[in-house]
Amino acid sequence: MTATFRGFQRPGGAFGARNHVAILPSVGCAVEVADRIARAVEGTQAVLHHQGCCQMPPDLARVTDALVGLGRNPNVGAVLVVSLGCEGVDARAVAARVRESGKAVDLISIQELGGTLAAVGAGTKIATCLARAAADAARERAPLATLTVGVKCGGSDATSGLASNPVVGRALDRLVDAGGTAVFGETTEFIGAEDVLASRCATREAASSLLSAVRDCEARVNALGVDMRGGQPTPGNIAGGLTTIEEKSLGAIVKSGARPIQGMLEYGQAPPGRGLWAMDTPGREIEVLAGLAAAGAQVILFSTGRGVPQGFPLVPVLKVCGNAATCRHMAGEVDFDASGVLAGTHAVEALGDALFEGVVAVASGEATKSEAIGYTNPVDFYVRGPVI
Repeated sequence: MTATFRGFQRPGGAFGARNHVAILPSVGCAVEVADRIARAVEGTQAVLHHQGCCQMPPDLARVTDALVGLGRNPNVGAVLVVSLGCEGVDARAVAARVRESGKAVDLISIQELGGTLAAVGAGTKIATCLARAAADAARERAPLATLTVGVKCGGSDATSGLASNPVVGRALDRLVDAGGTAVFGETTEFIGAEDVLASRCATREAASSLLSAVRDCEARVNALGVDMRGGQPTPGNIAGGLTTIEEKSLGAIVKSGARPIQGMLEYGQAPPGRGLWAMDTPGREIEVLAGLAAAGAQVILFSTGRGVPQGFPLVPVLKVCGNAATCRHMAGEVDFDASGVLAGTHAVEALGDALFEGVVAVASGEATKSEAIGYTNPVDFYVRGPVI
């Protein structure tokens, strides 16, 4: 049984699956500068989101916490925060909170430096120094207890709940049994199956929090005059053979495996302990991936039936598909073929064990398809209030 992976050690005992220098714009107005810096310096990755200003205080706090979480992610060796200078997010606070983790952190302000060209020049010099220092790190043996894996499903069809999701769930069970941590989300896809998840919670408090998150999600939808139950799947889901949110949810939750759920996390919240955790997220890919990365996931498993291209700039995203036609047609996107479950040639347990080994390989440096083709840019955060 695999007991370790090879990662980059961080202050505090964490280990990264990657060794990126993160270029974090504090606000959407600074993403162009952040992007230009990242394009100029090898070893850097920009997080190109479009928030951070003209938002209600709770959403500004959430964006701030998410940026801090991304900076603290073990896959990040150093951070450059790029501020406009007048945004709602406190860029200096973001830098200070990331610096508390022991990482090298610097900050530039576009307005203070005199504009785009000056900021790109200054940021490029700083990022170059950070990248050179980060390049000195080397992979070393790390216990699986230091590995956190996030889980998402999307572009689902009828094969997702029957093949790819069960295989992912088996891989998560292997990780949790080895002392690691797993986080799954998509509260919208708990609806209709929330009682099943609640019955798996380790404590009454965890079950209560999970059920409360589902009720709150439904209440927000109902306030708009929409009832998700009995309907809701996207056009792609419907074309793939899914008919109701309940049917979709029962297939979706299988990706969480069978281990006890330790608790319900807020969006982007790092798990306070090991084991399996649920997170309150929407279903939209770019927001879920950002939340899982902000929570500290070093690798993300993405189950799909119809095929999806999304990656993430700081975290490798490994695609798992149980639809044989999609595995052939979108071979450039699919990392792991789970279609043998429905073909009757492979057992869920055997493929889940193989996927677990694949997760360890990716955590140890093996590139995913999205990394290989460079599809890693889309990022956004889950906020609830209006933009003002």
